[in-house]
Amino acid sequence: MSIHAAVRTASRTNRYLVFIWPLLALLLCAALWIATVLRAEAERARADTQARKDAGAYAEAYEQYITRSVGQMDQVTMQLKFSWEKGRDPGLLDELRRDGMFTDAAFGVVAIVDRDGMVQASTRPALLGSDLSAGPYFVHHRNHISTALRVGAAPPRFVKEGEGGELVLFTRRLDTRDDEFDGIVLMAVDARYFTSFVSPATLGAGGVAALAGSEGRLRAEQHSDGSAFRDGGARLLPARAELWAGDHGVRLVQGQDGFADGQARVLGWRHSSAYPLVALVGLSHTNALAAAQAAWIDSRDRAIAIGACLLLLGAAGSVLARRAVLREREQEEVQRAYRTATESGNDGFYMAAAVRDREGDITDFRIVDCNERGAFFYGLTRATLVGSSLSQVDSALFGEALLDTYRKAMDSGFYEDDRKMPLDNRLNISWGRRRLVRVENGLAVTLQDISERKAHETQLERLANEDVLTGLATRHAFLAAMPAILAQARGSEAGLALLFIDLDEFKQVNDTHGHATGDLLLKSAAGRLLSLLRPTDRVARFGGDEFLVLLHPCEGERQAASVAARIVEAFGVPFLIGDELHAVGASIGISMFPRDGQDAETLVRHSDIAMYAGKNEGKGQYRFFDPALSNGLNARARLKQRMLEAIEHDQFLLHYQPRVDARSGELLSMEALVRWRHPELGVVAPGEFIPLAESTGLIRNIGEIVIDKACAQLAAWREAGADLVPVSINVSPKQFLRGGVQRHLSGAMARHRVPASLIEIEITESAMMGDHDEILAELAALRALGVKLHVDDFGTGYSSLSQLQRLKMDVLKVDRAFTTELGNSKEGRVFFQAIVSMAHALGMSVVAEGVETEEQLEILRGLDCNEVQGYYIARPVPAGEMLQMMGRRFLLAPGSLAPEVVSF
Repeated sequence: MSIHAAVRTASRTNRYLVFIWPLLALLLCAALWIATVLRAEAERARADTQARKDAGAYAEAYEQYITRSVGQMDQVTMQLKFSWEKGRDPGLLDELRRDGMFTDAAFGVVAIVDRDGMVQASTRPALLGSDLSAGPYFVHHRNHISTALRVGAAPPRFVKEGEGGELVLFTRRLDTRDDEFDGIVLMAVDARYFTSFVSPATLGAGGVAALAGSEGRLRAEQHSDGSAFRDGGARLLPARAELWAGDHGVRLVQGQDGFADGQARVLGWRHSSAYPLVALVGLSHTNALAAAQAAWIDSRDRAIAIGACLLLLGAAGSVLARRAVLREREQEEVQRAYRTATESGNDGFYMAAAVRDREGDITDFRIVDCNERGAFFYGLTRATLVGSSLSQVDSALFGEALLDTYRKAMDSGFYEDDRKMPLDNRLNISWGRRRLVRVENGLAVTLQDISERKAHETQLERLANEDVLTGLATRHAFLAAMPAILAQARGSEAGLALLFIDLDEFKQVNDTHGHATGDLLLKSAAGRLLSLLRPTDRVARFGGDEFLVLLHPCEGERQAASVAARIVEAFGVPFLIGDELHAVGASIGISMFPRDGQDAETLVRHSDIAMYAGKNEGKGQYRFFDPALSNGLNARARLKQRMLEAIEHDQFLLHYQPRVDARSGELLSMEALVRWRHPELGVVAPGEFIPLAESTGLIRNIGEIVIDKACAQLAAWREAGADLVPVSINVSPKQFLRGGVQRHLSGAMARHRVPASLIEIEITESAMMGDHDEILAELAALRALGVKLHVDDFGTGYSSLSQLQRLKMDVLKVDRAFTTELGNSKEGRVFFQAIVSMAHALGMSVVAEGVETEEQLEILRGLDCNEVQGYYIARPVPAGEMLQMMGRRFLLAPGSLAPEVVSF
């Protein structure tokens, strides 16, 4: 085909493109809009389905919460019934309140009503002597012998004036010994206790959660804006109880017979399995579909924009096609220019004509033209190469493979590939990119030298799979090879063992001797590790100072333990780096395939867990994975999550333990101690959550909560007219060393208007070990506020006499371990006497912690100890009981050995 014919063919093609481009743009626009509409409908259906699932799930969770909560009320009323019928003591409710019952603000009214309907006892004095005999709840219990709990709406008279809100009424029948009616137990609880389970954020805009009675008129609601309404108020829930007639279900409620505001909602309900109550959750249908509507608007706008672009592209393509017709007429001049360019380019260019036999089959190709660069690739000149046949040029280099490639290019019209050239001294290229284009009875061949790029790619691949420092496999390469190895082991039922190795004390070497020494140590460690393994085993540097070893095959734990022990023993020998010996051990975790995991990720995670468990128990050992280790980590994670929720939902409270003068017994101060009251777990012991809070850093948040609550309580006591004494607040080492205690404390003191004379800060010895300048600066900032500073748990840390002298603390609190020894040995008394003398010499007062016996108190008085604290004086008590102690002031008679109040 001539160049002119090719130009004519191209021009005809471009004339067709003038019409094809706009038509194609229109077709694409139509397809785009169809896809957009279908997707919008699918999103709307998915959002509707998800809203129904959410409403059902929330209703189910809400029902369980209501059943548990009402069950608690059931138990409380049953306890009240039993206690009343046993003793009929009019002071029963007051006694129970002193014991900590009914102190929650949710208990609106608790009362005992006699058989005539008269209130005999009540937590609200105004109700005493009231006649409740006309109440439907009283009539119900009088006429029914059943002692089952009755749940209903509380009358308006039980709502405190000025507080509003709504109450849920729980009543239970009282009987005489002859099972005759003897009155009722009555308890009215704030409905928000039952409706605030679902947070406004969870309900979403327009959402509503409600508690309804299966029988009667009980109806309590909680809206997403946080408001709640009682029966007769501006409620949203439909009055038609048949909407939730079944045991459970979900339906879309809309229209005039739906919610009071006319808004469509997805209503989920579930009847309580134990009580005549229904949990209802209504989610705004409009809000649920908002995302789908927004997605539709976004998709519509995007489709409009893309459609416009497609139409513009179609028009532009049509214009360009018309221009191409004109350009292609200049192709002949371009071809001449191209011939000139090939001579000055870096690519080899060849024109090869096909040689055919009588049947027309191609038997060879002849080089009819080339540039000098193309001839150079073959170690020839252009004059020598032109006229040669392909079989002559590539003799003994490519064989028939090259000729077959040329034939394929002739058949298909085009061929392109990257080819590694044979190793031969005649060739000046190792990798080439070939491009063959059929031109009439021949091929236009372009050969580009990509040897340098291929070498670079090979180097990159090697770097990706081989650790530059140690020469071991990288983490990526190791994990990429694991699936095939595991599949092979699974098929042959062979065992594998994965060893996770961590170098002990490596960070210390890095920090003290520099990264260069650390790198040399890692190289030596890798070499020593390889020398201990078989050729079939795989080794990788997992990261930093961590290594992975895959024992393949492994016959069982005994073999894995043998290899691990050998590694631990070998790494126990110090490494000689330069002229210095560096001692680093190895801690190893082992997971076995298939017992401890079926995939690489699980095996690595389990071996990592085993390694850390062993490291925590003592470095330089190996340990096999145990599922209990994972369970322990999961339990730790769950407790941490619950602590985060406790911080968010204000579940922490403070108890106070008094500190008294050792001689006079006068109350001088008190220590604020944090407690955690979890709604499901109950009271969590400090020993369970404080260590975890320390290790996770949450102790800083808890410490700030303690400071705020202590200052707020002092302000509350002041408002109550109490004769206040200082409160000492414990500051954890992490909270103190991180800084900011002074800033937070000063803010809390200013916010609650608490003077510095009422605040004392307790800091442990361990918190004062570190940068002395930073510690002194933080202590100076606290001292500038005017608060007193205590050294807490003295004797358990590493304080020196000179350090205590520099820190200028006010009070020294001696750890309970030394107090316990006072009555057990002479040395214990001598040691305590030394502490007292030292503290007094430094101008510090001494407080003995953990005083639990008369004998200890007597010895401490003889040793001139200033103050005492412990169970013998009083246990930690809530704020209410602490207020009573402040009123009494003296908790020990002067000079007496026996306290007036032992514990609370």
